[in-house]
Amino acid sequence: MPPEPSDSPAAHRSAAAGGGPVPVAIVTVSDSRTPDTDVNGNYLRRAVAAAGHRVVDYRLLPDEPDRVAAVLDELAAGDARVILFNGGTGISRRDTTFDVLNHRLEKVLPGFGELFRMLSWQQVGAAAMLSRATAGVYRGVVVFSTPGSPKAVELAWENLIAPELTHVAWEVWR
Repeated sequence: MPPEPSDSPAAHRSAAAGGGPVPVAIVTVSDSRTPDTDVNGNYLRRAVAAAGHRVVDYRLLPDEPDRVAAVLDELAAGDARVILFNGGTGISRRDTTFDVLNHRLEKVLPGFGELFRMLSWQQVGAAAMLSRATAGVYRGVVVFSTPGSPKAVELAWENLIAPELTHVAWEVWR
């Protein structure tokens, strides 16, 4: 078998693995959850740690555009190299997280939303098209934004984010 070319995803993952744990910030956007009832925030804190990374910040805030923008700016200026948002990606009047992030992301990763909706379709059928899951880069920090459903957060983490977290963080910082 020929060796992997130096620019292959496998070579990049190998190089990224030497960078150590990735500092991650978690943001739950919800008008109804509290720190005690934030199933997604608690799940993500455990999952990030179990994957060998570090949670450097956690926020729970209402879906208010000014608050979402301010937290994005604060976290992007901090220690996090990846920010995981959950909630606010639907199409109801109160769902504004996507709109805030969409206007601020400097580089968009359309494949994340496309793959998320494809995988989500297997769980919820055509309702997957209502999701505005997105990802991209803001001020040198990778941002992922998923729906607030616990199944959606788990789906995104387990199938898309966790397998590529080290690699995507390395790509932005190399």
